[in-house]
Amino acid sequence: MLLGVQVSIEGKIYEALSRARELGCNTMQIFSRNPKMWRDNFLEPQDIEEFKRRKEELNIKPIFIHIPYLINLASPNPRLYRASIEAYIEDMQEAQALKADYIVTHMGSHKETSEYAGIKRLTRALNRILGKTRNNNVKILLENTAGSGSWLGYKFSHQKRIIRGLEQKERVGLCLDTAHAYLAGYDIATEEGLEKTLDEIDRLVGIGLIKLIHLNDAKEKLGSHRDKHEHIGKGRIGQEGMGRIINHPRLRNLPFILETPKKTGQDDIMNLNIVRNLRQN
Repeated sequence: MLLGVQVSIEGKIYEALSRARELGCNTMQIFSRNPKMWRDNFLEPQDIEEFKRRKEELNIKPIFIHIPYLINLASPNPRLYRASIEAYIEDMQEAQALKADYIVTHMGSHKETSEYAGIKRLTRALNRILGKTRNNNVKILLENTAGSGSWLGYKFSHQKRIIRGLEQKERVGLCLDTAHAYLAGYDIATEEGLEKTLDEIDRLVGIGLIKLIHLNDAKEKLGSHRDKHEHIGKGRIGQEGMGRIINHPRLRNLPFILETPKKTGQDDIMNLNIVRNLRQN
């Protein structure tokens, strides 16, 4: 089973790999820089080399890098829109240097313009980013959202429209966040609801585009659009529902990354152990 967590890069970025291994993970997700700030420097060449060395030594792959929160590729604000595209290109280049496999991105907020306009801006931004990083091996994963406020991506028809407008479709896939799907109104807590959701994804974009599962339980009610994660099996999806997702034949061979609450140093260990216990051979 490919199983990991969102790992801290405190200290040096390569220390995240050792933290992941200590947790028994064979894949991981990181922020490559402070996710709440615009970039103020670049990684040192020696840190990049050490990251690549440890990645191979510890055999942790694939590596997922989550895009910082400030980036909004659907923004109607021209200054923020341009800055987001430029920052994204820099992050793609840095991810390539680290030999990461994927960048995971939320699909942005249209800021009360319209979903149509936001999707159009996002598609245009992705085409520019992909065009400027043509020789880059890192792929982009569009993450579904809970749909709070004016965030795009809470229904898979959004992903369909974006992918349809891309010039380099082969470089873009999906990240399926289980909590976000449930909070957006997809009842994946039930067997029937999970099958219906996966069938919808397959019909609209193709189930093969899912390259990562963000495995999170949901704290709030079905369709509440409130983005609140919960420990595995302790939320609204529940232990039975999470077990079905983990063992589903269309999902079980994908990487699973936990973004569950981290209130104590034992929380990741607890959630990882729950997932391992739910996994069926």
